[in-house]
Amino acid sequence: MNPSDPHDLPVSDRASAVEPGLDPGWAARTVELALDEDLGPAPGRDVTTQATVPASATGTADVVAREDGTVAGLVVVPEVVRQVAARLGLPAPSVTFHARDGEAVAGGRVLARLEGPVQVLLVAERTLLNLASRASGVATAAAAWKRALAGTGAQVLDTRKTTPGLRALEKYAVRAGGGTNKRMGLYDVAMVKDNHVVAAGSVAGAVRAVRSTFPDVAVQVEADTTAQALEALDAGADFLLLDNMPTPVLAATVAAVREREGRDGVPAHVELEATGNLTLDRAAEVAATGVDFLSVGALTHSAPILDLALDLRPAPSRGHPTGAEPS
Repeated sequence: MNPSDPHDLPVSDRASAVEPGLDPGWAARTVELALDEDLGPAPGRDVTTQATVPASATGTADVVAREDGTVAGLVVVPEVVRQVAARLGLPAPSVTFHARDGEAVAGGRVLARLEGPVQVLLVAERTLLNLASRASGVATAAAAWKRALAGTGAQVLDTRKTTPGLRALEKYAVRAGGGTNKRMGLYDVAMVKDNHVVAAGSVAGAVRAVRSTFPDVAVQVEADTTAQALEALDAGADFLLLDNMPTPVLAATVAAVREREGRDGVPAHVELEATGNLTLDRAAEVAATGVDFLSVGALTHSAPILDLALDLRPAPSRGHPTGAEPS
């Protein structure tokens, strides 16, 4: 294993090595696509705003939390207004942040203030809210799991059950909420599941095939029973995914694996991840079995958005209506 490469580290170390920020290149590409969806192919148009708001009108708009939660995705706001301004041939609004990603906020809190051309503010409104509301919902869910696991020593992990095209944002939001990223995709960690075992003929055959073809990646094996978990250890798995086990079976499996640690070629500590049918009210109970991680697909596939809004407050001297609501 290469400690300089996060993908070659155990889950816990690998996760902590993930860059905490959001890739600017990803943000630029995603915002461009989102604006194309909303405005049509670049430069596109907003037939309502461009008909009713003079290009010369300037104003101020606040991004406001309508409910309590953990905010994330504010980092995309400057990119959205920059791209909208470029499409309209207008100056980019200034963005002043009053909260930061990962911060717990109360409903009514102003998160950011935007000042500039009103056309830009209104055209950018839905795209920036869609992205920030989605990310904030994921961060809020991750924060709830972090609170539920406080003091247990276990961490909550995300999965690949993300919105297509938004994986980078959603996994960023998990980190912002205090959760931990697992693998980013199919390319950085091998996970041997039941279908792979069927295709390879055995757990050992599947693990050997991965080791032979991709010796640089860590190998995780999914197990549904204690016997399968021990078979995976014998096959040389680096860490185990314990899937849909009732709590007593999970506890027994953890104990059996811990008994084998440091013997017969088994690592001194095997990282164990519980998954399947996990809920907040079971979090502490599952963590008490001794697993290192709980992986929760619902962090990304089922988290409701956090309700955010853009409240426009044009300069009174312009005579434009105030208090515009998001559409």
